Amino acid sequence: MDVVSRPQDLPVQKSSLAPWGHLLSHLKLLFITGNDRPADWLAAALAADSGTKVQLEQAPTLALGLARLRDQVFDAVLINHDSHDHDALSALEAIRTGSSDEQPIVVLGKLPAEELSVCCYEAGGDAYLCVENTTTRRLLWEIARAVQRHQLSVENSRLQQLSHQRLRLEQDETGRLLQQQRAMVFGDEKAALAGGPLGQHWSKTYRLAAADPVALAAPLIEHYRELLRTYVMMGSGNLSQELTQLARQLVTEEITAQTVMTMHLSVVEEMVQGLGSRSARHLMNRADLLIVEIMIHLVDHYRNRSAETGTESPCTVAPKLAG
Repeated sequence: MDVVSRPQDLPVQKSSLAPWGHLLSHLKLLFITGNDRPADWLAAALAADSGTKVQLEQAPTLALGLARLRDQVFDAVLINHDSHDHDALSALEAIRTGSSDEQPIVVLGKLPAEELSVCCYEAGGDAYLCVENTTTRRLLWEIARAVQRHQLSVENSRLQQLSHQRLRLEQDETGRLLQQQRAMVFGDEKAALAGGPLGQHWSKTYRLAAADPVALAAPLIEHYRELLRTYVMMGSGNLSQELTQLARQLVTEEITAQTVMTMHLSVVEEMVQGLGSRSARHLMNRADLLIVEIMIHLVDHYRNRSAETGTESPCTVAPKLAG
């Protein structure tokens, strides 16, 4: 078994068109030969190519190879395939189980690539090369691509974990903020400041929401829900007239600021719960801005009405806080 030397295996200057930048500068490889014959031919071929500096270690059997993988970290594993003496495809699962799911594995053999490549992929290998019809440079490229694919997979998994962690923290923070807002409205300061994991605040927030009766007509609540959805997507934009009309309607129906806040929190909690695994930060930020605008309009309308009629505005009585 030998790797064919070809002109493209010769040292190439960096000014060449060959994409040197993507080859790995160093590689630590483990070659499971499957027999007692040393793979000096492969070590010599890799040493002759200056594209990558390779440290090659050999293991004559799968058991010894797995032992090496438990003790050391290798950039990639090469395994010799011989359909009679050493079936590399059946050993792929053992290698991944004994090392890591992210361990790059390249299979070398005598059979043509078109006969074994698909079987190699289906068995979990990253590439199959017929050593009699390949070059050292191509072998280095296949190894480099396998290593880079697995690095991307590891990085993707890490980013997904970070994303899930961030979403969990946002959900906990959202639950805590909603509970504190309810405490300000209903005077339940002890519930807002109670200790314990933030996740407990999250579940408790919804229990509070279920117990809070909103003494408002269903059409008004639905109108506010649609208004909040539009505000979340578009911001205040052209909604100033609708906010003014809503505030005028609330004043006409003698609805207090506490009742408006109760409706707001119930709608927000419902929408946050419907987000599932999506971020609630944007929704919470826009919801806070919306309720501030509505309260400003509400206070202005009650103040104007009080000035005209001489009656006390419901908005002048602040919600009671626990003392």
